[in-house]
Amino acid sequence: MTTSLEMTLAAPASSTRHANPASVKWGRLLVHATMVLLCVIAVFPIYWMVASSFKAENEIFSLDLWPQSPSLDNYRFVLNQIPMLRMLANTTIVAGVTAALHVVTGLFAAYALVRWRFPFARVVYGLIALSWLVPFQVTMIPNYVLASKLGLLDTLAGLIIPHAAAAFAVLMLFQAMKSFPTEIIEAARMDGAGHWRILWDIITPNLRASLASLAILAFISAWNEYFWPLLLSRSIENSVVQIGLQMFMTQEGNLWGPLMAASTLASLPILLVYGVLQRQVIESFMKSGLR
Repeated sequence: MTTSLEMTLAAPASSTRHANPASVKWGRLLVHATMVLLCVIAVFPIYWMVASSFKAENEIFSLDLWPQSPSLDNYRFVLNQIPMLRMLANTTIVAGVTAALHVVTGLFAAYALVRWRFPFARVVYGLIALSWLVPFQVTMIPNYVLASKLGLLDTLAGLIIPHAAAAFAVLMLFQAMKSFPTEIIEAARMDGAGHWRILWDIITPNLRASLASLAILAFISAWNEYFWPLLLSRSIENSVVQIGLQMFMTQEGNLWGPLMAASTLASLPILLVYGVLQRQVIESFMKSGLR
């Protein structure tokens, strides 16, 4: 019986060792060819956007992969028609501050829910989880009325404050906080450390990966926000880049060349963030379960 079991366990290794090298080679080629095809499908729209931004108006609908006479006229038109650089700066400020506030408020709330003992803690956690299921479009009108009464219309603060706290941030950091070793926290308490020192000196340095993931996701989400700035903004100088893109889409027709140029400028910061923090961006989407 032992001999038959040993032969059974050794069979897969033997079959792998004696596999046909040609079939293994073709299998790898098929996998790599599929990956290359998927990469081309994913990257080609970005390439087409950039290439179209250099095309003249009469070349926009041509199928040439690169313009016959590349020109920067579309970029000049965009910079002359709208304050594109000002909008990019506004969007960067809104996205950066929103991401920072998500990290801070999520960290405080997660620590309180995990480490503090208070009545109805589970109910509070459940309400936070339920609020994540409510679309922002449902609360947009009440937020607008409140922002109007507080004098936050057409301000960057009005774009930031309603997004200062997010249920997603609390839930994401709650799981990371809950898995943190309790023994380390108890040892710090025995040494006389309070909640503030435990949070900032012990827990936060060990949650840098989760905090970085949350910051990246919050930054990208705030950068792509459209409905709330559209509702709150009154002047183009205090608006964001997503509103600027809409100005090249009119009832008479779309200005495809300038629109592609403006889209390229709007995509550069996000592409730069992805290029610098590629590994962290991928890990953030994997940890959050987003695609």
